[in-house]
Amino acid sequence: MRASGLLAVGSDTVMGTAERRGAPRVGAREQQYYRPLWVEEPARRRRLPDPVRTAAVRAVLLIAVTLIQAMVAFLCTMAGSWLAFPMVISSVVSTIAATWGALDVWVTRQVWNQRHGVVSVPSSTARALRRERRRTRRQERAAERAQERIRRRGAAGQLSHS
Repeated sequence: MRASGLLAVGSDTVMGTAERRGAPRVGAREQQYYRPLWVEEPARRRRLPDPVRTAAVRAVLLIAVTLIQAMVAFLCTMAGSWLAFPMVISSVVSTIAATWGALDVWVTRQVWNQRHGVVSVPSSTARALRRERRRTRRQERAAERAQERIRRRGAAGQLSHS
């Protein structure tokens, strides 16, 4: 007898599909069905660098505190409390700090990209143009080498100029 619905759900996840349909039990070990709790998926975007992530967390905390202070200031104002004025002043200061925090994330990200480089994938047209330029440069160098070879051979092979 099962004491709670939680056990019933838990034991159903361990049972195989054949057992749930009423098929005869072959063996408890052979028939167990393993289903992972979650499936790992590759990340869509790369992880933020540590300094940028730190700045982002700081900014989110500042913005959250600012929103809470603004709500408390509004409620104190509606209630006519003496705390309304100090809360409004602190909300203004906190708004400035939250704006600074958001700008800090942006600046930190720009500095990180400048110092450590940005992974960029050139477009196919840019790649084709570079390939074409390389091909023409190689051809020019090969032609120059051939001309130089001809000049050297021509001078060495002659016995006289007359």
